[in-house]
Amino acid sequence: MQSLSLVNVTKHLGPTLVVDRVSLVVRARARIGIVGPNGIGKTTLLRLLAGLERPDEGRVVRSPASLRIGYLPQETEGKGAETVFDHLARRTGVAQAGAELDALTAALERDPRLAERHGDALERFLALGGHDLAARAGAACSEVGLEADVLKRPLRSLSGGQAARAALAALLLARFDVLLLDEPTNDLDFAGLERLERFVAETDAAVVVVSHDRAFLDRTVRRIVEVEEGTRRAREYAGGWSEYEAERDRARARAYDAHRRATEERVRLQARLHDRRTEARAGGGQANRRGTHALASKVRAVERRLERLDDVEKPWEPWRLELALAPARRTGDVVVRLEDAVVERGEFRLGPLSIEVGWGDRVAVVGPNGSGKTTVLEALTGRLPLASGRRVVGPQAVLGEVDQL
Repeated sequence: MQSLSLVNVTKHLGPTLVVDRVSLVVRARARIGIVGPNGIGKTTLLRLLAGLERPDEGRVVRSPASLRIGYLPQETEGKGAETVFDHLARRTGVAQAGAELDALTAALERDPRLAERHGDALERFLALGGHDLAARAGAACSEVGLEADVLKRPLRSLSGGQAARAALAALLLARFDVLLLDEPTNDLDFAGLERLERFVAETDAAVVVVSHDRAFLDRTVRRIVEVEEGTRRAREYAGGWSEYEAERDRARARAYDAHRRATEERVRLQARLHDRRTEARAGGGQANRRGTHALASKVRAVERRLERLDDVEKPWEPWRLELALAPARRTGDVVVRLEDAVVERGEFRLGPLSIEVGWGDRVAVVGPNGSGKTTVLEALTGRLPLASGRRVVGPQAVLGEVDQL
């Protein structure tokens, strides 16, 4: 049975400990979600599984050794000036397998001893779908909502949403045994998310995914691996996000309770030990030998109980800064308003549209990829000038834009 395993793996990046003695087994058709705060080492775990990073300690085991592993991090611009088709070929592993096969084909004429390696390379190229990738690529792009001529376009010419669709098309085309996905839901619209979830449910490949999308994890994975911030160790939970969150909270409550009980017992025994020692000192000169021995025995008994008492660590808590700021009086309720605004970005034209965002509003901008959602945000924040219409910013309003969460 195929599997991909980390065995007591420890990894540092410079002097920083990233993961500590982590063991993880990815079996056939596994569905695993890796969670934890940003910067905790989730991507490093994927790269260790993919063989792109070497552990400082421990082992990475592939069974069989020919296991095809695909690491698909989030990409929005691609490599150099590659076209969308080049991007698909690289992300599916076909480009690398094809280059290796071409090199061995040329070398085989000079060295017949390379015949076995050439055969292995050909088998890998075919297994990854290299022989019919061109035929399948157009259909995959059409399925995710990209036009047929997109394959010849530079990936950098696509919008963020279109690049996300291209990444989804690469996933649909991939023929790996194990898929390692890093934030695959970013920039996908509702249709793209639905197609991604259906793919994860139907693929025969094992899937290990890093994601902050709780709903996606709830619907797609069967195990959660949490990288703990305090220890850099990994803890596994059965089920999706909801089951993990509930069990994590129960485990944390049990840990706090165990720490409280151990602390109270230690304080109680230390107080008893103090009393016994006081009794022994006070009675040492007055008691007979039998009494003195009895008092000493009581002291030793309490000391032994203290020695046997396990140290129970308090659950780790991250440092948190809390500020209390008095609210200032506002001079108006309007934060920003667009009035009959028209925005042009190359050949794309949006508007006229009128939007008002008030103090305390929570507004979601939804729509298919490429429909202009990001353009609306950039028009509101002033990052894009208006071709016509008016933008009004309220008094005391401070506008900011976060590209991605």
